[in-house]
Amino acid sequence: MGKRVLWICVMLLGMASQLVAQDVQNSDGAGKWQFRLRGIVVTPDESADIETIGGDASISTAVVPEFDITYFFNENWSAELILATTKHDVEAVGTAAGDLDLGHVWLLPPTLTGQYHFTGGDFIPYLGAGLNLTLFYGVDEGPVADDVDYDTSVGYALQGGFDFMLNDKWFLNLDVKKLFLNTDATVNATTALGATVGADVDINPWIIGFGVGLKL
Repeated sequence: MGKRVLWICVMLLGMASQLVAQDVQNSDGAGKWQFRLRGIVVTPDESADIETIGGDASISTAVVPEFDITYFFNENWSAELILATTKHDVEAVGTAAGDLDLGHVWLLPPTLTGQYHFTGGDFIPYLGAGLNLTLFYGVDEGPVADDVDYDTSVGYALQGGFDFMLNDKWFLNLDVKKLFLNTDATVNATTALGATVGADVDINPWIIGFGVGLKL
């Protein structure tokens, strides 16, 4: 399911890039649009406050493709929309009932950042900050819980990286992001534990990506 959602996003944005390709040049000939395809490593910096049974959260690292589209307002300032979807295994660890396998969940975290680019050569560093919206879907509750629910999250994002121009259009990219992502999770485990347990979960992932980009 997650791979299908990502593929649809890439296809739609690819078609959108074709539609705007004839109107992407500014007055001095510099491209207003950039498209990147990265491979990213998503490493949660997780913690949790779990009601009743105590303990903490453990959330697995994911490696997935990421697609983004950037619009330049001028040579230095831009806005970037970042799209990817990730699957993570989830455990409650060190609880009064031991370590609990809570299955897995898919995250769809579209992120919009404003960026400043330090221009002046082929090596172009940038810094960015913005907002993240994370949707949780495709939940598999695992062998312990009867049901697990995650609330939609809105948080901040910080970003830094650089582009290295190979020619006028193609470039390599290295990017690092930190998302401040929190969700309220509700675990219905009445069959196994005789209780419904709530948790305040900080996911706060680091996202490190490397890829290739195209300037139009």
